[in-house]
Amino acid sequence: MRVQRVVLNSRPGNNGAPVAENFRLEDTTLSPELADGDVLVRTLCLSVDPYMRCRMNDDTGVDYVTPWQLCERVDGGGVGVVESSRCSPCSVGDVVTSFNWPWQTHAVMKGSVLQKVDPKLVDGRVSYFLGAVGITGLTALLGVREKGNVTKGANQTMVVSGAAGACGSIAGQIGRLDGCVRVVGICGSDQKCRALVDDLGFSAAINYRREDVPARLAECCPGGIDIYFDNVGGAISDAVITQMNSGSHVILCGQISQYNKDVPYPPPLSEEIKETLRRKNITRERFTVLNYMNKAEAALCELSQRVQSGQINVLETVVNGIENMGGIRIYFWQKGNQTTRNRSDVEHNTASLWTDYQTSDENDWGTTLQQLKFNL
Repeated sequence: MRVQRVVLNSRPGNNGAPVAENFRLEDTTLSPELADGDVLVRTLCLSVDPYMRCRMNDDTGVDYVTPWQLCERVDGGGVGVVESSRCSPCSVGDVVTSFNWPWQTHAVMKGSVLQKVDPKLVDGRVSYFLGAVGITGLTALLGVREKGNVTKGANQTMVVSGAAGACGSIAGQIGRLDGCVRVVGICGSDQKCRALVDDLGFSAAINYRREDVPARLAECCPGGIDIYFDNVGGAISDAVITQMNSGSHVILCGQISQYNKDVPYPPPLSEEIKETLRRKNITRERFTVLNYMNKAEAALCELSQRVQSGQINVLETVVNGIENMGGIRIYFWQKGNQTTRNRSDVEHNTASLWTDYQTSDENDWGTTLQQLKFNL
């Protein structure tokens, strides 16, 4: 069987910006012969996520993510359909997902590493299993619940950086649903700001590229900030922390502004910000969703129900074709999550490879994006 796959062609260096040439598309062959326990799957969707920038280095800087190897096929979150099986729990036609899906059009995988999913839970939009009803949604929901200390009736204000991204867009909606009276998002374009307010129910949005972030925070959060869902780090986070209330909480989810720099994770803070955290007794705790997987089943059920009911809106961008994986991935890492609308969806940062379950009409696309998904 002839298949196409994406391999890591070169590394950008710890302080370098990724380029499309770091990846290479290869034609290869795959034997459809299966050993006991094996499953042949056809890839439907692949997800591009910020943490993958760390996997391009020879040292990821964390102990729970391994680096991709040069000239080897890369992997990440994926969804596919079973075409043949020698694993009793997996039947032909089953839709399955994995955190370590090979970036290739077909693959032989161990059935034991696959999780069967029901497309009805996402109204047939199987890419949602890589985003809002997958690990991204879990990170948002459990991050807010475990580290945010949101209390109904407490008149709390939440700020989300990277708010038009896959995780931030869900986190802000969870904060609002859980009781925050004000949710303010920070993102990088006017289109994204409009999407956050008009489509996702944020109270306000700040375009950090053209607005004075400290001044706008003071305007949008007159009573100060109680919860900060931090996806970006750097100067934006410093501006938010400076305006946080005493006894408030920072949910340290990601630091994407620092991923092209050779710094430890989490990146070091300035002495001024350290003093602000100490003086105001602000908690700033690193959140790793893998530490809370015992709560995943109930959380995914809740996310599915909220998405189906319309309480959570999903922002998603879909790009067709595995041949576009490398170049499109670089575009999003360099330009940020630009909002692209595909039919009624708004945005996300995942790359999907669509075949049977969904098609995308390029004429319906706007000009912004969040989670990038590739359809094969």
